[in-house]
Amino acid sequence: MMPKKVILGFSGGLDTSFCVKYLTIDREMEVHSVLVDTGGFSDQELEQIEAHAYKLGVKSHTTVRAVKNYYERIIKFLVFGNVLKNQTYPLSVSAERLIQALEIVKIAKEKGALAVAHGSTGAGNDQVRFDLIFHVLHPQAEIITPIRDLKLSRDEEIAYLHKHGVEMDAKKAAYSINKGLWGTSVGGRETLKSLGKLPDEAWPTQVTKAGSETVTLGFKRGELVNVNGHHFEHPVEAIRKLSSIAAPYGIGRDIHVGDTIIGIKGRVGFEAAAPLLIIKAHHLLEKHVLTKSQQNLKEQLAQFYGNALHEGLILDPVMSNIEAFFSSAQAHVTGTVSIELHPYRYFLLGVESEFDLMSSKFGAYGEMNSGWSGEDVRGFSKIFGNQLKIFHTISNPEGK
Repeated sequence: MMPKKVILGFSGGLDTSFCVKYLTIDREMEVHSVLVDTGGFSDQELEQIEAHAYKLGVKSHTTVRAVKNYYERIIKFLVFGNVLKNQTYPLSVSAERLIQALEIVKIAKEKGALAVAHGSTGAGNDQVRFDLIFHVLHPQAEIITPIRDLKLSRDEEIAYLHKHGVEMDAKKAAYSINKGLWGTSVGGRETLKSLGKLPDEAWPTQVTKAGSETVTLGFKRGELVNVNGHHFEHPVEAIRKLSSIAAPYGIGRDIHVGDTIIGIKGRVGFEAAAPLLIIKAHHLLEKHVLTKSQQNLKEQLAQFYGNALHEGLILDPVMSNIEAFFSSAQAHVTGTVSIELHPYRYFLLGVESEFDLMSSKFGAYGEMNSGWSGEDVRGFSKIFGNQLKIFHTISNPEGK
């Protein structure tokens, strides 16, 4: 009897390395590993991970280069919506997992596999994101989750792999690091409790820059296309360039505290220099070029959109409805934003845009107006407050 074929989402780290061995030895399955590159690996690293997968015993290994698809399908709309979870986190891992799940389903169907597996634990969000997309797009497939089902600690995984001849660096395995185009998450013992910070050595990018410098970000219809005057063919290239400039300042380091999909609170460290600067710069540009009503509605939709994406609901049709509005609202979001960078901090200097509504042609705030007279304002104020006047007169007829 042929062993059952299973498609495993694979990163080469501790959890997915354990899954390969467990599925081949304990479950006697034919494992086909899939690495979905969302911008976190160099070509050399991808080659090393592929070699590691075959050494572990996979039947086949597939590398899916999904960075541009990741941008077009998700990141672009996170920028359009200025999405920061709890005003802090740019949804780095949340967004990654969705693209990874979508690509894994494609491979599973291509290979005719009726089983899919991932290395998520039973205590986080990723298990729901993967499971949900697998259930919706490949409902006939069995979903196998060894780490979750066996309730294993990282030490137990290391011991199992050691037993089967696989050496893992225990010090390296002490931190769970997920790196992608839209930021890197860092989890370790310090993030398992409510007080504590990650040590400097736990951060993938070390702080090597001092002093300050100014960087200019050029947007066209809401998308980053220019950094320091250099035009890029695709926003992915611009994001990478900005990251190389800003990450060595330690900008974008923080710890996010959030409500997980399964109802518990969680902490995770992250570094996301480029995402944070892009979102903040884009938001500032929108303040200058969008109307008050456009901004208000966008903020409401963005909060809903970010929460839904965080919870894995990318396939809900309401998401494409909101994306259509976001895209429409970007028609005039074109211009340049200047930012001053310092170690661990930044300052938004301002914008230049042909669509800037802060035009001196129509008046200068707190200084001079050219579009109305004092009498116009006097009449407007009277009408604008008329209903309040009626309410207070009726509520207090004696005027006390």
